[in-house]
Amino acid sequence: MPEPVHTLLLRLDGPMQAWGTDSKFGIRETRTTPTKSGVLGVAAAALGRPREADISDLAALRFGVRVDRAGRLRRDFHTAGREGFYRASGKVERGDVIVSDRYYLADACFTAGLEASDADGHDLLGYIRDALLRPKWPLFLGRKAFPPAHPLVLVESIVPFPLVVALQRARLPLNERHDTPRDGRYRFVLDADAALPETTDGVREDLVAADDPLDFGTRRFKPRPVVSLYVPLIDA
Repeated sequence: MPEPVHTLLLRLDGPMQAWGTDSKFGIRETRTTPTKSGVLGVAAAALGRPREADISDLAALRFGVRVDRAGRLRRDFHTAGREGFYRASGKVERGDVIVSDRYYLADACFTAGLEASDADGHDLLGYIRDALLRPKWPLFLGRKAFPPAHPLVLVESIVPFPLVVALQRARLPLNERHDTPRDGRYRFVLDADAALPETTDGVREDLVAADDPLDFGTRRFKPRPVVSLYVPLIDA
C-alpha cells in the first residue's frame, strides 16, 4: 500500500515580494510567482540551516503555488556609493557608483504547498511548520527588505491531501482581497510531475524554471519542469 501523501500549506502575502532566478549585474528581476528555491530558502532560514548545509531533503519535496492575488510589477531604481560604498560585509569598496534596477511584486498574495509522500517527508513537513512558527532566523519574501505581512503557516497547516487538492481546498485570503477567478478557476503553477486535476479550462503551459536548488552556498540550481494551468477550487 502506498504511503499517505501530506501537504504543508503556506500563505505568502506581503506589501512587496521578489522571486528571482536569473538576475544579472544591475538588473534584479522577479518571477510572477514564488520560486521553489525561494520558498525552500525561507524554510531553511526558519530551520536555522547555514547556506552550506545539505538541502537534499528539502529539495525532494514537491512544490506548487496558487495565485490568489497576482499583484503589480514595480521597479525601484537604486544607486550605491559616491567615492565609496559599504558592502553587506561592512567592507568599504572604493570606486564608481553602482546603478541597479530592482523589480518586485507589490501587494501580491500566493498560497504555496510543499508535498511529501512518505513518513520521513511527513516528519520533515512538521519540522518546517514548527520552525516557521518559531523561526531561527528572520523570514522574508525573496529579499531581506520584504517581510511577510502575516504568519506563513495557514491554520490548516499540514493536510492529508496531495499538492493540487490541498491547494484547491485551501481557504482564500480574508476580506475578499483576492483576484476575481477566471471562470471560477485560479492559476496554479506546479511541479510537472504533480497529480493534476482533470477539470481545467484547457489552457495549459509547460514551462521550465531554473529554481530547483542543489546548493545554496554555491548558488547552484537545476531546471525544474513546471506546468501552469487554471483550476477550480473545492469547498473545504
